[in-house]
Amino acid sequence: MEKKNYRILGEFIKDISAETKDIESYIYTKENISKYKLFIDINTRPIKNKMAEVSISTKFKENNSNSNHGYFEMVYAVIVKIDENVNTKEILEPIFLKDVPSEVYPKIERIFLDLLSHSGYPNVKFETKVDFNELYKSRKN
Repeated sequence: MEKKNYRILGEFIKDISAETKDIESYIYTKENISKYKLFIDINTRPIKNKMAEVSISTKFKENNSNSNHGYFEMVYAVIVKIDENVNTKEILEPIFLKDVPSEVYPKIERIFLDLLSHSGYPNVKFETKVDFNELYKSRKN
């Protein structure tokens, strides 16, 4: 196994939201939640001393994003310390966009599914597993 060239110093929920406006919205969402899709976005912000914040945004919503229906979002932040010998974009990019998200995603998914369950939508399962390796490859092409 290849040695990691970073360490995770900390991780936390930066923002979390579950919005269901009213009873009609709840009923609609409950009946149509199988049509909802998971959207993921990753942003990185450098910090001093070879550290960075990797923010992984997850949204679970309808494609048409009708504001009258349920909407669920979380931003999960990870503080990463990069090894001293890492200094090129070619090495940093996969750490931030593939390696770190792959490592913390099981926890993100568990928190997000709990959020859905406690918001009145138990038994939701994400049909496909997020493959950050594939996402990274497709982004490069």
